[in-house]
Amino acid sequence: MVARRAVLRFAAGVLALLSCCGAGAVTAPVEPAVLVFHNREIATLRAPAFGYGPADRVLGARARIEAALQNGGPGRVTLREAPEGRFLEIDGKTVFAIAPGDAEAAAGEAPEVAAEAARQRLQDAVAAARESSDPLALARAASLAAAATVVWLLLLRALATVNRRLGVRLSEMAARHAERLKVSGVAALNAGAVTGAARRLVWLAAWALGLFGTYVWLTFVLGRFAWSRPWGERLREYLLGVLQETGLAIVGAVPGLVMVAVIVLIARWVVAALGAFFDRVADGEIRLGWLDSETAGPTRRLVSLVVWLFALAMAYPYLPGADSEAFKGLSVLVGLMVSIGASGLVGQAASGLILMYSRTLRAGEFVRIGDTEGTVTELGMFATRVRSGLGEEIVLPNALVLSNTTRNFSRVAGGPGFILHTAVTIGYDTPWRQVHALLLEAARRTRGILAEPAPYVVQTALSDFYVEYKLVAYAGPGAPRLRAEAMSLLHAAIQDVFNEYGVQIMSPQYYEDPAVPKVVPPERWYEAPAQPETHPAGAPPGDT
Repeated sequence: MVARRAVLRFAAGVLALLSCCGAGAVTAPVEPAVLVFHNREIATLRAPAFGYGPADRVLGARARIEAALQNGGPGRVTLREAPEGRFLEIDGKTVFAIAPGDAEAAAGEAPEVAAEAARQRLQDAVAAARESSDPLALARAASLAAAATVVWLLLLRALATVNRRLGVRLSEMAARHAERLKVSGVAALNAGAVTGAARRLVWLAAWALGLFGTYVWLTFVLGRFAWSRPWGERLREYLLGVLQETGLAIVGAVPGLVMVAVIVLIARWVVAALGAFFDRVADGEIRLGWLDSETAGPTRRLVSLVVWLFALAMAYPYLPGADSEAFKGLSVLVGLMVSIGASGLVGQAASGLILMYSRTLRAGEFVRIGDTEGTVTELGMFATRVRSGLGEEIVLPNALVLSNTTRNFSRVAGGPGFILHTAVTIGYDTPWRQVHALLLEAARRTRGILAEPAPYVVQTALSDFYVEYKLVAYAGPGAPRLRAEAMSLLHAAIQDVFNEYGVQIMSPQYYEDPAVPKVVPPERWYEAPAQPETHPAGAPPGDT
């Protein structure tokens, strides 16, 4: 009778609770609670039921589970459906219930699915609890963990030994190969730097294998014991998830990489075909009005750059991660850095192209650019290299070359040589015809001076105290390679000739009028070695 009254009283309380819930009496938000047993999450209780909130329901469920396991039954977990919800039982004893409000409605989870998942997790937790109290199972787990630990320690020791020995051998091999790799007789790589890099690579590989082995050992050891098995399972799932994602990413990137490879191959074929065409132009086999052997090289580089830029634009969408925000942001950052930092570089390249295609300079020509005079050794995309007469190499930015006046001494000769000109100042008391003859004789004696076009002398100034004479001559292939050396030989010849005929090279200065006028009488106009027909008065310079 007493038991019947207690049951009726409990049923009345349940009906009252259900009616209150149906009438909307509970309006305050309820915090969900997670039922954890034996280090495992069994279920998340989100709604109040039977007059208890989620937290109270979790406390009661945990107490009932422990009480059910103390009875020593088989520990079989079953699911019983009722109008109030789905009840989970251990060996026929109810431990807790999954109410309709416990399912995660936002994720589309059905109550029956949530209940079945909770039943499975509870069954695993019960089995783990039974296992943790079994001495034989604990001994077996401890033995396996100890064996795995021994294997792990042996692996670490073996890795340390391999790291030490293999690192030394690879370092020695890398150092030997680095010493053999030479460019123009000079070692291209530093043996010490190569040895250090090889040693660090071996050390990095050993550490990576050691960390991976440690991860596997920890996963295995944690999985041997019932209490720590969830941690081991999480580690294993994380590792498998990473490997799976990596594998899927690699497989997913294969088609795009194949397309990138095809685009690169096509670009290489196009560049090779164009390279063969420009090589024939450079060798003189093909002649075009807008393209010659001198501009074939820079044109080839420009066309190759355009082809590769086009190939990069075509291959960009197929690169792995090209659609990611990080990749896009990095591309924008790199483009911004290049556009800001390479403005001067682009200007130098544009100036180099103008110099190349305008044919202002050529390698091997003697030029004067501003205050710099010498032989052009290289006309590059960004700078022009000039070797002066003293043997020093001067590097001039192309923008500076383009903005300065350039005097090309090799173009006037019309051949492989160059032009030479020098000036002397002689007093008015020396016949000008004699000075002309002396300068022409010095040009005739200088090695490499061409007879055609013939050298000539011009009087560039009639100063207060002296006359300025300028000798202009043309040097041919027989002249010294450096213009400065040829000029030195010409100056030496001028001094010798003037000394032979007793004519002093000087610029006289006066502080008072001379007692005798400094004039040349007609009988001295043709003093040796001058001849009456050498330079008649009024004849144009250069005529004989």
